[in-house]
Amino acid sequence: MRKPLPRLAVLSVATALTTATLSACGSAGAQGSGVNVVASFYPLQFVSEQVGGEHVTVTNLTAAGAEPHDLELKPRQVADITDAQLVVFLKGFQPAVDDAVKEQAPDTSLDVAKTTELTKPEEGHEEHAEEGDHEHDHGDLDPHVWLDPTKLAEIADGVADRLAKADPDHAEDFKANAKSLGEKLTDLDSEYDDGLAKCDSRDLVTSHAAFGYLAARYDLHQVAMSGLTPESEPGSGAMKQIMDYVEEHGVTTIYYETLVSPDVAETIADKTGAKTAVLDPIEGLQKGSEDDYFSIMESNLSALREGLGCQ
Repeated sequence: MRKPLPRLAVLSVATALTTATLSACGSAGAQGSGVNVVASFYPLQFVSEQVGGEHVTVTNLTAAGAEPHDLELKPRQVADITDAQLVVFLKGFQPAVDDAVKEQAPDTSLDVAKTTELTKPEEGHEEHAEEGDHEHDHGDLDPHVWLDPTKLAEIADGVADRLAKADPDHAEDFKANAKSLGEKLTDLDSEYDDGLAKCDSRDLVTSHAAFGYLAARYDLHQVAMSGLTPESEPGSGAMKQIMDYVEEHGVTTIYYETLVSPDVAETIADKTGAKTAVLDPIEGLQKGSEDDYFSIMESNLSALREGLGCQ
């Protein structure tokens, strides 16, 4: 039978465990890991990690596989926002985050809409069937700005500036990382420009109006089945308008996205003889995915080139 530890030893072990526990609680993503950053959804997590590098720890409020529009914050997540040295979010995209930032982090947050110009949907070549159930939750501006690589590069510069304020000792690293990311995004932009230059069709029929910036950047015409939020489904009148458009313009591919049901796209494809394909708005990663922003954008380009008949 094992002898009990001497009292002094027991106290020493207990003290060590208590100290370790307190240290772990106090270091949640900050101590020894640089700036503690909270990002509201995947594209902002990606940019924060790329720009911050080894000098940041980034927490994403939106779990993989979850629709970011639907985010409801748990108390622990509100605490994360409160404790963060920097909260990176996009005002108008996730109302729960907007409310928490306003109350808990008004001085330690970065609204990326202030780092690049957001546009109205019509400026992004967006068009969707007019139906009463198509309500926009983002006011007059389209929030899906990260699908234009040049705009994501502007966001990266803004994140670098704010990280530099939080950690001045590594300001040059943040600036260099943002520049490196910007160069990669410029290369991606050129790849899209070349890949979509000569196509049989420029009509981009999508399940929801997430691709206005991409369409505007590469001279495509977005025709969306629903508005800026994927939860709004088209009514019968809107469905007919979309089917008529597909048939009249010889559209061969209906695009649906990863985190919502493909039922509507498949119904329209069945009735018009078109096929369906995935076009990812990169609002979040799927569970277990090993992809990142660049690999998904590459897959999107391949899907666009095939669906639009590009040379």
